[in-house]
Amino acid sequence: MRKAGEEEIERAMTSGIVFKSSKAAPQKETLKTKAKKKGYVTGAHGSGAAKKKADIRRNRANRHKKK
Repeated sequence: MRKAGEEEIERAMTSGIVFKSSKAAPQKETLKTKAKKKGYVTGAHGSGAAKKKADIRRNRANRHKKK
């Protein structure tokens, strides 16, 4: 077990003990592809395939909703 010297103990008493912080929290990931943007997911940009996929997603989401 390591013994602290007098100088180290005095420094800890006067200035306090600083513990190392954990790594910074990961930043929110930015959108890297157009496919993840809302306009593309909903088909608002004019692509027929995207509109069809958005329609399928909407139907799947509404499938079990009560009327």
